[in-house]
Amino acid sequence: MKRAIYPGTFDPITFGHIDVARRAARLYDEVIVAVAAASTKTPIFNLEQRSELASVALQEFPNIRVLSFDGLLVEFARELGASSIVRGLRAVSDFESEIQMAAVNRRLAPEIETVFLSPTEELGFVSSSIVRELARLGGNVASFVPLHVVDALKEIIKHEQATKAGPNMLNSRH
Repeated sequence: MKRAIYPGTFDPITFGHIDVARRAARLYDEVIVAVAAASTKTPIFNLEQRSELASVALQEFPNIRVLSFDGLLVEFARELGASSIVRGLRAVSDFESEIQMAAVNRRLAPEIETVFLSPTEELGFVSSSIVRELARLGGNVASFVPLHVVDALKEIIKHEQATKAGPNMLNSRH
């Protein structure tokens, strides 16, 4: 059985992520979408929320599972018996950092190959950070993420804004 792992923070999962996962699912018997806990990024959604959003978004694909992990990716891949790490490349700007990560992973686990897939052309510009920023500014993100993610973004941004406003602002009648 050929198993691949597709890691990321998926904060939130986008149609671009779903497209890459779908493409990987055609190439492998099983694809594990691995939602990373630790990151240099500060996610808008917690690990459980990101995993749940990804699970719902990918539920129609029988050979894709969503798991979360914390720690070294290649160790997680070894634990799962994955032969490949799938990474999405949207643009040339992704290439340098992705090649560096692939080289490090190859040094740590030479038995695990990194495979690069690109989303369809119309999704190549979509990133989670663009979606988060657009949502925070009140923009419509429905063409970039599934509807359940749109709803989750609205809720979390509403909560963020209420938290920033502070308790006095919530009760004021201005």
